[in-house]
Parts: sequence; structure tokens; C-alpha cells
Amino acid sequence: MRIGELAERTGVAARLIRYYEQQGLLSADRLPNGYRTYAEAHVERIERVAGLVQAGVPTRLVKVLLDAEAACALERPTCSAEVATLLADELVGLERRISCLSRSRDTIRQFLAQVSASPAPAPGG
Repeated sequence: MRIGELAERTGVAARLIRYYEQQGLLSADRLPNGYRTYAEAHVERIERVAGLVQAGVPTRLVKVLLDAEAACALERPTCSAEVATLLADELVGLERRISCLSRSRDTIRQFLAQVSASPAPAPGG
């Protein structure tokens, strides 16, 4: 598939997909005319990258995380002390964001439960 279709399927702008490629988070094959071409596996990869970025993970760490996931899947997790420190620091930030999002989710649920449990206002009043 071409970049436009990948962008449409993932909801990620083509410009951002090109940026992810420049950052080494994605690699596209090239057609003889130079156009990028993507496989079905790229859809999941883009969604994963975009999700991590939206969660606040800097792109410099997205690649590290994706590489760590691949290593764990192969049961060969290894990294340098520097990478381990970066990941540990990122974990602290992720835990904070998850906690904040969980509190927000719980507040929204509670509010919606209270709103739906309260009687509807009388028309015109």
C-alpha cells in the first residue's frame, strides 16, 4: 500500500509517517519510481508508534521500547546500562501519567454514573 492508504488506515498523517521513518521507527520499501510502499505489518507498527508518542514517550525512546519488545519476544532481552537508565526513567513518567489518566477516567465514570442516576429535568425548566 502507498503512504496515503497507510495514513488513512491508521489515522496518522502521511507527514508524520515520513517523520517516523526519518527517526528510524519505520522502514518502507521503495518502488522503482521511488514511491514508498508499505505492508500490512506497517499498519500495526504505525499504530504502536503513534500510541507511544501520544502517551508521551519521546520518539528517541520509542525505538528503544520497540527494540526491547522484540528482544523480549525472542527471549533475548539485553541492553546497555545507559538504555536501562533511560527506560527506568521513562517508566517513572509512564507510571505518573497512567495514575493521572486513571484518576481522570474514574472521575468521568463517577460523574456519568451520577448524571445518569439523577432524574431528568422537566421540559422547559
